[in-house]
Amino acid sequence: MADKQLMNRVYGYLAEDEDARVCKDIPENACNEQPRSFVLMLISLMLTKLGDSLVSARLVLAWMLSALGAPPVFISALVPIRESLALLPQLFVAQKLREQPVRKWFWVAGSVGQAVSLALMLVAVATLDGTALGWTVILFLITFSLSRGVCSVANKDVTGKTVSKTRRGRLSGVAASAAGLLTLVTALVIVMFPDVEGQRSLFLVLLGGGVLLWTCAAITYAGIPEVAGATEGGGNAISEALKSLSLLWRNALFGHFVLTRALLVAAAFAIPYIVVLIQREGDAGYTSLGSLLLASGLAGLLAGRFWGRWSDSASHHVMAAASVMSTLVMLIALAIYYWFPQALSSIWAAGGLMFLSAVAHHGARVGRKTYLVDMANQDNRAQLTAVSNTVMGVILLAGILLGWLDASYGVAAVLWLLVGIGLLATLSSLSLKNVSGN
Repeated sequence: MADKQLMNRVYGYLAEDEDARVCKDIPENACNEQPRSFVLMLISLMLTKLGDSLVSARLVLAWMLSALGAPPVFISALVPIRESLALLPQLFVAQKLREQPVRKWFWVAGSVGQAVSLALMLVAVATLDGTALGWTVILFLITFSLSRGVCSVANKDVTGKTVSKTRRGRLSGVAASAAGLLTLVTALVIVMFPDVEGQRSLFLVLLGGGVLLWTCAAITYAGIPEVAGATEGGGNAISEALKSLSLLWRNALFGHFVLTRALLVAAAFAIPYIVVLIQREGDAGYTSLGSLLLASGLAGLLAGRFWGRWSDSASHHVMAAASVMSTLVMLIALAIYYWFPQALSSIWAAGGLMFLSAVAHHGARVGRKTYLVDMANQDNRAQLTAVSNTVMGVILLAGILLGWLDASYGVAAVLWLLVGIGLLATLSSLSLKNVSGN
């Protein structure tokens, strides 16, 4: 009884729903358990979001391989593998998911898979160097990413069954803010001890922390009181997956959303290329591992809850605002590059660009996640999530071509291309139907 009262109080504060009676678009028998579901899911997501920061392929793993002597080819493969393999298989996973009335165990299994992958990666980092380390890290990053894909499909489905519409954005936003605070603390520790940045012991601690975080997240998520859902629509995974792709043109709103999400990738790709611009033209000391984590954590802490609350009333406007913000940051970065390149050595310019880029990226993620969950219903949520993510997996793989554009024409050319895509993302987001505030 005391446990339930505590859950109700925490839920009432974080979700701003003190009577715990807002129950839109979830099964009737899930309403009474919504506070418990919200809090347990929040803790699980907070743990995994913190883990994402501590073992980021875009930042930490790349820094690790470089420091421990792995060839550049392995470093350049990290982000495409991490992002695309977490998305591409989801269309097939979704078919199996739909055959099960309770889907939270898919998320639990995926979280355990990520913990095991990081544990094996930790052993490799402790014992290997150079090329051998590069191959081993790539191998376990593949298993990590595939496990992550299972979690992605399952979580949107479980969220749609346990957390009310108009409260889902708050869930993502509060989780991002809490994880941002913890990332900030970690970054401050690293910044205060700069001598450890390239040492093997730091990477072992970060990977060990990831193992612990995903293990605890799996245990917490298992306690979510999910109600049984529909199991219709199962079948042969390949044929059903191919049939599901037709939703892109049969469901006009969904097709429009996927196009918008594809254009929003500019906000994600902008971050590493702005960092590259700063590293090449400015002082690399301001883009140290601790500094980058600091900017990312601060962005999550300050922006997460704001984006989340806004998403609950108009998630398509959040996507548009995030795209505008990302595009403006890229234009500012280009202006500095052309007219005041020496300013990129300033901690205020470099840190400000990274912080604002991270804030925009958080907004794009929270907005499009909330929009997808609110747009779908209990019967097709896993299917729509899987189709959307599979398409994005292909697009992210195509993002490797940005590396060719950078090598051939320079990082400024990449940013100009992303500016154009960002403008299209803004227009596409604004023309989406509002599905969140009703």
